[in-house]
Amino acid sequence: MAGAISSLASMAQWAMIFGAGRGEDEEGGGGGLIGTIVMMVVAPIAAALIQMAISRSREYLADATGAAICGKPQGLASALARLEDYNHQRPLDVNPATAQMYIVNPLSGSAIANLFSTHPPIQERIRRLVGVGR
Repeated sequence: MAGAISSLASMAQWAMIFGAGRGEDEEGGGGGLIGTIVMMVVAPIAAALIQMAISRSREYLADATGAAICGKPQGLASALARLEDYNHQRPLDVNPATAQMYIVNPLSGSAIANLFSTHPPIQERIRRLVGVGR
């Protein structure tokens, strides 16, 4: 869905560049231009938010599946805590576009940056895993 939204925004951008809808503008109907510009700005943001929400829910699902497979959610929670500690001791220099491929968030940043992270907070993942074991 996020890819479809991004594709629509990209198509709208190219349509503006190559002059689609100029006949409307010449007749005084500038609503199409404004709507297209708004869509070009809002659509990628909406797509990113959808992608982040899906990515975070998949992280929780992967944790629950891993806990069910190994049968020891506390062990998985302990492993996540160790990975997070090691990540803080030796931060990685990674491309932000590949951050979603890591088990723990390799990017450090402010609370605002964490809001747009594809990874849920590690403390929340650990809390959920410990709750599964009870």
